[in-house]
Amino acid sequence: QVQPVESGGGLVQTGDSLNLSCVLGDRTRNRNAMGWSRQAPGKEREFVAGITWTGGTTTYDDSVEGRFTISTDNAKTTLYLQMNSLKPEDTAVYHCGVAGRLSADPRMYDYWGQGTQVTVSA
Repeated sequence: QVQPVESGGGLVQTGDSLNLSCVLGDRTRNRNAMGWSRQAPGKEREFVAGITWTGGTTTYDDSVEGRFTISTDNAKTTLYLQMNSLKPEDTAVYHCGVAGRLSADPRMYDYWGQGTQVTVSA
């Protein structure tokens, strides 16, 4: 059985919280940044949050600033996205990815998982 790359999604109500996880494995080799993006049905993929390899710098889309927090474990094997105060507009499939440098352009990241579905009901 193949272990999913991203996990932690689910169906929640407005105002609830979720903590997404992403198994990075050795995909961060020679990469300097990791990030999360999301894609809702019929919409383009959009950047959510990114973090540098050292963890010293993070960046967020304005729509999630102050509500979401990106982080990694000390071994840099797992990427997290703590999502608080969820809104219906946060509903999407969330993917994790790695990039050569920190960027708010979701196209700069390489993705390899199926994503995890987050659904926020009104």
